[in-house]
Amino acid sequence: MTTPATNTRDNWPSSPVMTQRGKLFRIYNHYRVVISLVLVALLFVDPVNFDIQFRMLDIYQAGVVSYFALNGFMALIMLAGFHPQQRHITLSVLLDILIMHALLLASTGITNGLANLVIVSVAAGNILTPSRMGTFYAALAAICSLGISGWAVLAFGESADDIVRAGSLGILYFAAAFILQNISKRMLRSEELASSRARSIAELEQINRQIIQRMRTGILVLDRYGQIRLANAAAEELLFGAVAGYSDNANRGRILPQPLRLGLEAWLKDPLRKVEPFQASSTSPLLQVNFTQLDQDRGDHILVFVEDMSKVTQQAQQMKLASLGRLTAGIAHEIRNPLGAISHAAQLMEESTHLDTSDRQMLDIIHRHSRRVNGIIENVLDLSRRRAANSELINVGEWLEEFRREYVQTQSQNPQSDAEIELELDNTLAAARFDKSQIEQVLINLCDNGLRYSEQHSGRRYVHLHAGAIADGARTYLDVRDIGPGISADNRASVFEPFFTTDKRGTGLGLYLARELCEANQAHLSLVEDDKPGCCFRITFAHPGRMI
Repeated sequence: MTTPATNTRDNWPSSPVMTQRGKLFRIYNHYRVVISLVLVALLFVDPVNFDIQFRMLDIYQAGVVSYFALNGFMALIMLAGFHPQQRHITLSVLLDILIMHALLLASTGITNGLANLVIVSVAAGNILTPSRMGTFYAALAAICSLGISGWAVLAFGESADDIVRAGSLGILYFAAAFILQNISKRMLRSEELASSRARSIAELEQINRQIIQRMRTGILVLDRYGQIRLANAAAEELLFGAVAGYSDNANRGRILPQPLRLGLEAWLKDPLRKVEPFQASSTSPLLQVNFTQLDQDRGDHILVFVEDMSKVTQQAQQMKLASLGRLTAGIAHEIRNPLGAISHAAQLMEESTHLDTSDRQMLDIIHRHSRRVNGIIENVLDLSRRRAANSELINVGEWLEEFRREYVQTQSQNPQSDAEIELELDNTLAAARFDKSQIEQVLINLCDNGLRYSEQHSGRRYVHLHAGAIADGARTYLDVRDIGPGISADNRASVFEPFFTTDKRGTGLGLYLARELCEANQAHLSLVEDDKPGCCFRITFAHPGRMI
């Protein structure tokens, strides 16, 4: 709420009302400079008749020059940056009224045209100070005018008509004061109301901006040509992979990802058409967008909602696997008992000396599938019992070097293993925040898969690890690349689905568990689609400043 003008004299620069009065006072001071300059110029127009028309010529000339000097000095200090307060404004108006009447007294009296300038001073005072002080200006001007007229009648024998003229001027002073006070007060109330509403609108706009920026749903505002007018932080992260350095100006120079641009063009042709989910890049999550027009009449701007479909898919899969985990936990005992009996019976049969080759092949199938069923049960139970991530800030380079050393040492314990783990680190790597044990489990899974497929395809057990920084420079990624046959285009969309596998010996839960563990650490595991040989999985770590 804006404080009334009479109570904000000491806070003039910070008050919107007083700021407006300061601007009006500057205009009024310019008027005073012009008037005083004209009065000085008139001193040189007809000096021959001054001794006849003026009662006290020397005093009048000195008063005019002094008035011009005062106004000029005030204009200079205001030009230099001086901010006059309310008391300065009041003093200036009082001086104007007194100086003008002094000049009237030294000139020809109340009949002089300078009396009209007093009306201007009283009017300006009531505009600049619409309070009881404005009434005081009118009263002071009326008393001075009557005093000058009365003194002229007594001292110079002037006609009593001067007193009537002074009374008429007094009525004009009070009329101007009352009218302008009423108008000024109405204007002040309107200005205070407008200022209050402007502040409320600014506060609401700031709150809305904060809410939009913190929403996990991406929001874009586009024009009909696909140019970005506004984007929140979630849209930045989902579409461009940037979480730092957000600014509206930076957004306006960006180009929409090709799938989103094609979806926008299709929607403009058919607004009832639903855009299919897409990936902004090979490493981004699956996205779903919805379009709507901000202005139904003009249709200049289009509002776009960007949803991360991986979150919805993840929730559905979590619900499915939670139910499956509870079911498996309930029947694990019932499954393992017969499974153990089958495995034990197969081991006993292997000790028989009457088995031929086909029998031993059958026993091998029994052992292999028993282990696979047991592995599926173990994986599902681990998924249902997964603990929350215990994140910490990690130096990615040092952690990877330690992981490589320990992993190679573990692989070297197998005499038949000649695993090659090549590590490449970029010069600048941002720290990452995650649970070391969980991400190590993910990396072991990826490396095991990479070594196995590399050996199957090329006979060489090789995996290349490359750590670098994404475009925003605030997050680190880790690529795990093998030299295997790669993943076919038909299977790329399904590699992270539970129980999907192309290996008859696999359970189909390895990559799914790996992505789940990454999501628990606010990292993202994705399949990199490029033209290089083999298969590459990328772990994009969360921003180091993000709390998990």
